Amino acid sequence: MRTFATRSYRAKVVFFAETATISCRNMQHVTLHDKTFELAIRHEEIVRAIEEVARRISTDYSGRTPLLLGVLNGSFMFMAELVQHLNIACELSFVKLASYDGTRSTGTVHELIGLTHEVSGRDLLIVEDIVETGRSIAHMHALLEPHHPRSIEVATLLFKPALYRATYPIRYAAIETENDFLVGYGLDYNQLGRNLGDLYKLTHDDIR
Repeated sequence: MRTFATRSYRAKVVFFAETATISCRNMQHVTLHDKTFELAIRHEEIVRAIEEVARRISTDYSGRTPLLLGVLNGSFMFMAELVQHLNIACELSFVKLASYDGTRSTGTVHELIGLTHEVSGRDLLIVEDIVETGRSIAHMHALLEPHHPRSIEVATLLFKPALYRATYPIRYAAIETENDFLVGYGLDYNQLGRNLGDLYKLTHDDIR
């Protein structure tokens, strides 16, 4: 009886996990809180773009061991996919910055979680979910430069070049996009939508 119950429980766990995975991909529309979003970029396109960025990073950092700094919460899915396609040794760490409230940037960045690694003399690669105005990037540089790293570069899933105001180059952008508000693949709307496997943009009717 004990063995049978254990197997039955495991089967249920697998079933629900598979159901959750299917329901988080390839939907044409999703509703989060009070807003509706439409499919913008499919999961397969996202992965192909990340693979290309990983190829470039692997070439540029050949023979070196960069420290990848994932900016939480949004970068976790991009980071996880990115490192699987790197063909170099690397180390991972995370910091947390907050600059969003709803669909608009607050314009203020707060450091919530600091560095735990020694970064002096290291090649640092900041991993972001999205780069818009560059406020977070500038803040990261201000935090990291006093520790005298060997280099600082940025890898981001999404980049909005038309909005970018910082002076630091964005060397590794997987996808360049217009000024749409996007959710999914780590990006959220008021904490919902991060688990979606595709990227969705706010529908025209909900833009205000």
